[in-house]
Amino acid sequence: MIGITRDNIDISALIENARRPEAGGIVTFIGTVRDDGFEALELEVCEEVAVRDLNRIASEATEKFSLTSVEIIHRSGRLALTETIVAIVCGAAHRQEAFAGCSWILEEIKAYVPIWKKDIGDEGAWHFQSPSDQQQGS
Repeated sequence: MIGITRDNIDISALIENARRPEAGGIVTFIGTVRDDGFEALELEVCEEVAVRDLNRIASEATEKFSLTSVEIIHRSGRLALTETIVAIVCGAAHRQEAFAGCSWILEEIKAYVPIWKKDIGDEGAWHFQSPSDQQQGS
C-alpha cells in the first residue's frame, strides 16, 4: 500500500499487509507532528507526482535492501500536534535489511517527494519548507 491521504493512517493494517512467511522482521516508522513552538502543521502535496515518487522509492528500496514488502502512507492537510504525518512499514528476511530499508526510504521521501509543510504559529504565521530545505536539515 503506497499513497497519500487526508485521513488517519491505520498502522495496524499496514503491518498486517507487510506480514509474509519469508519476512523475519517488520520495521515500522511513524513520523508525528512534534511541538516545535507551533500550533499545527499544514501539508501540501502534489499527489500525482508524490505517489509516482513513493512507488519509485519503494521499488528501489525493495531491490536495494531485499525487502519482502514496503508500505508507505503520507498525510496531507492540516495536522495537530502528535498526529501521524507518515507511516513506513518494511518487511525483510532479516531485521538489518528492514531497518536499513525503512531509514533509507524516509531520507528519500524527505529529499525528493514534493510535499511541503507550513508550520502554523500562534500569530497565524506560515513557514514554508520544501523538500530541498528538509534535505539541508531545516
